[in-house]
Amino acid sequence: MRWYWIDRYTEFVRGKRATAVKCISLAEEHLHDHFLHFPVMPHSLVVEGVAQAGGLLISEYNQCREKVVLAKIVKAVFYCEAYPGETLTYSVQIENINSGGASISATSYKGDVLHAEFEMMFAHLDGMFADKELFSPEDYRHLFHSFHVYEVGKEEDGVTPITEPDCFKNL
Repeated sequence: MRWYWIDRYTEFVRGKRATAVKCISLAEEHLHDHFLHFPVMPHSLVVEGVAQAGGLLISEYNQCREKVVLAKIVKAVFYCEAYPGETLTYSVQIENINSGGASISATSYKGDVLHAEFEMMFAHLDGMFADKELFSPEDYRHLFHSFHVYEVGKEEDGVTPITEPDCFKNL
């Protein structure tokens, strides 16, 4: 990920669900270029933020052993715009996860107002992509710490704090 479209996780339950926030700031360059004199968070970047929140949840569940990519946007319905000074809260729920990939459902809220609803599918890349490195283990570790996963994360029971996966232990 070259750009991050989430700021941090506020909830992270391994293999089940996560909640992340995105604080929209007028300092973000893309807001000045999207609509002249009308700064608004582009819906495509909200989709990417939800995909990042869900993709990292899926990747962490597999201890970063699988290459996870967004494969399909099944549903993306927007109900309103998001503006600088507002905070979006993305809630992601894993609906299905298997060796081929995963599916999620998600919502985006502006405070108490439903901003958008999503359904997405992710694929685990293998075969001809097995030798390609999307992110190094160090990159994943940095992302998870930057997004506060290990501060708020819980095991699937929703109570036990999660710890770094074994793949990060010797970095």
